[in-house]
Amino acid sequence: MIQHDPTSRTEVLVTGHICLDVITNLVDPTPLRPGHIVTAKPVQLSTGGAVANVGVALHRLGTPVSLLARVGDDVFGGIVLDTLRAVGPKLAERMLVAPGAATSYSVVINPPGVDRTFLHCAGANEDYGADDVPAGALATAGIMHLGYPPLLRRLYADGGAELARVFERAQAARVVTSLDLCDVDPEGPAARVDWEGVLAQALPHVDIFAPSVDELGAMLRIAPDDAGPSAGEDRTLDLALIRTLAERALALGAHVVAIKLGDQGLYLRTAANGLNRFCTLLGLEPARWGDREVLAPCFAPSSLAGTNGSGDATIAGLLAALMRGSGPVAAATAATAVGACSVEAADATSGIPAWSEVVARIAAGWERLPVDRALTADRRWRRDPQGTLFDPDPQEAA
Repeated sequence: MIQHDPTSRTEVLVTGHICLDVITNLVDPTPLRPGHIVTAKPVQLSTGGAVANVGVALHRLGTPVSLLARVGDDVFGGIVLDTLRAVGPKLAERMLVAPGAATSYSVVINPPGVDRTFLHCAGANEDYGADDVPAGALATAGIMHLGYPPLLRRLYADGGAELARVFERAQAARVVTSLDLCDVDPEGPAARVDWEGVLAQALPHVDIFAPSVDELGAMLRIAPDDAGPSAGEDRTLDLALIRTLAERALALGAHVVAIKLGDQGLYLRTAANGLNRFCTLLGLEPARWGDREVLAPCFAPSSLAGTNGSGDATIAGLLAALMRGSGPVAAATAATAVGACSVEAADATSGIPAWSEVVARIAAGWERLPVDRALTADRRWRRDPQGTLFDPDPQEAA
């Protein structure tokens, strides 16, 4: 059996989108009108985006991590860097400061009882590209995770050529590659992009692809039976739809597809062939990973304080498990456990404990949330002692 070597390539490099969230909670649900003063509570500042959310979550889990993203040399950039350093002194070491650029930020206007309004500045993120990821950052990375390409204009321009180049360079440096998406602004330039074409360029160089079901369904324009509601409308979440999405992603070139299902958990599907590189680099057993299907229901949080960033926390749990040599069932289980820890705090990461505490909580019989019968009616599923469903004939449950 292949043994996981924890001494080589110990870091996860998290790169891509980062921003500063400026959260303004209003006292009353008063509509905003020109010339009028609206009373607000004290502002809250927090880092946001995949780099901060996934990176800080990995740090809290005890997984060595480097963060690499672009900020400007402005006040907001200083706040982002200082916030990261306050979590871990080394977290900002690889961050890039672009002279004269503005740091990306979102102003979140949050009236009570009314949907939030967002003001967003893309800032330095718009110029992020493959050349921003130096060879030195890849030299110590076991996994490179890139998040939110729909918010990184240079990556999706020209059919996604630059996005593919980021992953090509990482794979050439013998790094396992991971990609996550985000929603596409229907009014922004990313809405005019052929995202299936972008994924067709990138996914042959992506080992782990971890979108949400809504993100992937919209980009691939897949609805139930390929004839139901159009992308962006409500769709029935059933096993046939999830399998169709996963199979399309595998056909486009990904090797491990992890589809986030919201409160229904995480669906993991792996390719039948081509996993030797992925397994060798992470010290995993190929027989445990080839042609697998796993459904990990969500764990029941002790309280629900906020869901912002829970998908990023789920990805952090998955990557942390892979860096520790886990099999597909154990990795999917850990992913949903870390996601559940995330929602127990109002922000994305402060509810996440050390890895040992997550493992102990699972082992103690942590309750799982129910999943819809449309996801579990298949008689092929088997269930492990922690309540994760998996394909019928695995070599072993973990």
